[in-house]
Amino acid sequence: MNRRKKTAVLGATLLLTAAAAGSAAASGAGAGDHHRREAAALTGTAKLYRSAGDDITFSFDAHLAAKHNDNPLRATGTFEWSHYAEGRGAWAKAKVNCLVTGGKVAVVSGVITDSDLPGAKGKQVGVTVHDIGRHDRLGYSWAATGTPVETGSMPKCVSSAPYEKVKQGTGDYKVVPWQPKL
Repeated sequence: MNRRKKTAVLGATLLLTAAAAGSAAASGAGAGDHHRREAAALTGTAKLYRSAGDDITFSFDAHLAAKHNDNPLRATGTFEWSHYAEGRGAWAKAKVNCLVTGGKVAVVSGVITDSDLPGAKGKQVGVTVHDIGRHDRLGYSWAATGTPVETGSMPKCVSSAPYEKVKQGTGDYKVVPWQPKL
């Protein structure tokens, strides 16, 4: 084979190798799969809009690792919220025990680990978030009862429809969609 053909074959081989490596990196393959994205997530902080001026904030740091893609009950993290109006209110923090996302909607649940609301510690609660950019929405399992204390027992990953609106300019939620193997 002449030198020109050898150079062309070598060049083509290098291009194909580079393209294959780039494709593997983009798909998360190779290098021990250390760079695969997590299976699902809900993160962010924002205030809710209330015409009466209530100060309501929800923050999320919930994750489902790629290695637990088939089990949303293996989710980890925390979420917390506070609600104050006319000098009264309360705050609470929960440890995540389930996270399910679909598209831009997430349902996260957990058990309240700390709160200044009497009777709230140990209660199971759930929150739903719809990540729609500047107009995110949120709902919570105690929507019909008024407080998590009055909700009673409930299963994991249960909440209400996301009927509350995020107050514009106060934050943003990000949902990483879950893609289970069905």
